[in-house]
Order: sequence, then structure tokens, then C-alpha cells
Amino acid sequence: MAKTLPELRVQIDAVDRELITLLNRRAALANEVGEIKRAEGSPVFRPEREAQVIHGLQSVNPGPLKKESVAMIWREIMSACRALEAPQRVAYLGPAGTFSEQAALQFFGSSIEHVPCASFDEVFHAATSGAADFGVVPVENNTEGVVTRSLDLFLNSPLHIVGEISLLVRHHLLRQTASLEGIEVVLAHPQALAQCQGWLSQHLPGVERRAVSSNAEGARLAASNPAWAGIAGERAASEFGLHMVARAIQDDAYNRTRFAVICLPQTLPAPEASGKDCVSLIVSVPNRPGAVHDLLVPLKQHGVSMTRFESRPARSGQWEYYFYIDVQGHPSQPHVAAALEDLQQLCAFYKVLGTYPVSD
Repeated sequence: MAKTLPELRVQIDAVDRELITLLNRRAALANEVGEIKRAEGSPVFRPEREAQVIHGLQSVNPGPLKKESVAMIWREIMSACRALEAPQRVAYLGPAGTFSEQAALQFFGSSIEHVPCASFDEVFHAATSGAADFGVVPVENNTEGVVTRSLDLFLNSPLHIVGEISLLVRHHLLRQTASLEGIEVVLAHPQALAQCQGWLSQHLPGVERRAVSSNAEGARLAASNPAWAGIAGERAASEFGLHMVARAIQDDAYNRTRFAVICLPQTLPAPEASGKDCVSLIVSVPNRPGAVHDLLVPLKQHGVSMTRFESRPARSGQWEYYFYIDVQGHPSQPHVAAALEDLQQLCAFYKVLGTYPVSD
């Protein structure tokens, strides 16, 4: 005999009471872990440990919860438990409602202290000065390529990468009124304007496109003028009370942006191997024929896969370049360590930006 709705609700209420008891038991254990960490002087946040926990739970999950839901739920549980020890102060490109804020929440969970910044430079400064424990900055988009300002800032920064998050980005056109009529200006970050240029050319030809510091800033400005519209996400629409006049206007339906999580080494040393890791580097080579080709040889010889290779001008006036390289693996693996050692011997400049677990 099928259960009635009241019977099912009684059972759900009973399970919820079991869950809250178990969650508090977990929080109490996390507090004990925190006491041991404080006595040892070890960091509260261990991204590789949290990645292992989530991957382990996903591997034994019998369903019907989806793997993505398991990750989201447990990240929030771990975030709430971490906050009992010491809430993380996280800097990101603000104001509230940016994709950078969304990436920070997706990586750390909701139990953080928000440190919104006006520019990528301020994010790096906040994490360097101690105003924030961590920073979150975009480094790459699958349609528009690298975020050049972030890469340039890494060159002379003492910060290193300890994690990454890949965010599915949905751009919406936001406005005071639910109509496309009478729009005179569209405001957004330059990357968002570029990612939506096809839609804008088709649906709002001749309308001024104005670059601003962030998509959320564009939404904030659109809330102040009925003739203006912003391009941003749902969080910005909710934050500034705007209508989503057109949804998902990005030209690439599978539009993803990769964000790096950064901090000082004394805040969090390089994470230990999680089993699914990446090493990011900046290198330069002497300006001679075949020098760039030679960079690839140690990786091939030692069986290390390269997942990214980007060049940026060195600004020396000599047409020299820095190369940003991502390789799979962890330096604790002998073949990775050997490849990096051989690679370093070929470089005029060599800097490890970070070793960290890769995002799914």
C-alpha cells in the first residue's frame, strides 16, 4: 500500500532530526581536529583533504543524489565546520553578485568572510597584505582565452595557487523593466561583452557597449538608470532587484571560466597530492632557435602531460616572452619531479605558481 503524504512527511522529519544530530557530531569532531591543528600550528583549510573526502563520497554514493549535489552538500558542511575553527576571509572581484563571488562560494562554501575588491590588483593586494586569507581570480575562459591581467599579476607576486574552480557561466541581460525596448547602453566586464558580442549584434545593434570593472558593477549601474542594461548572473539580478530580460545570451552555450584560489605560502603551503593534481609554472627561455621546442622535451621524456601553454610579452622591449604552463601531476611523483628539474635547467626564468588539486 502506498504511503500517504502525511506519512512521508513524518518520515522526512524523522530523518532530518537524525541528520542534524549527525551533523553536530561531525562539527564536534571538526572542533577537536581544530584544537590539534592549532597545537601543531597547521592550517585549518586543506583543499586536497576536502577534495579527497568529496571524491570518496561520490564514489560510494548509491543515489538518487547526483554526484554534483553530493559535492555541493558536503562542501557546505565542511565550510560550516571550518567556520567553527576560523572562518576564511576570501577576496574576490566585487561588488556582490559577481561570478568571482560565485566561484569563491562554490570553492569554500557559504561560511566565509567576504572581502569584495574593485579590481584584480586589489584582490592580489588583499591576499598579500593579510586583509584576506585567500583570493579568487579568473585566469581563463574557454571562448575568450586567458585573463591577461591575472596572469601578469602572478609574475611578481609572492602568492601561489592552492586550488582552482571551473564555473559554468551563464550571462543574462538585466534591466529595471522586462523589455528590450529603449536600451541605450549595455554595461559589463570586457570579457562578458566579448562573450556575448554575437547576441548583442543581433538583438541590440547600434546600442553602446560600455566596459566596467565587473559584471556586478554593470548590474548596479543598470539599477540606477532605466535606459541602461547590465550583463551578469542570477545573483546580481537578485542583489540589485533587476529583471532578467534575456537569459543565457553568451555566444557559447558551454561557457566556462576557470578561477584560481591564491594565498601566501605561510597561510597555506602547497597542498599534498590528492591523486588528481596540477602544477602551474611561469618560465622564459633564451631567445635562440628551437628554445621553445626544447621546453617540451623533458615533459615528453618523463611522460608528463601538459594541459596549458600560453605566452605573454615580457615587456622588455626585446620581443621576449613568458610562458605559462600547466602540467598534470604532483611534484611528489618521481616522474613529475624529474621533468620539472630538467625543465628548469633549460629556463632563463622559472617560477612555480602553485601545485593544487584540479577541479572536476
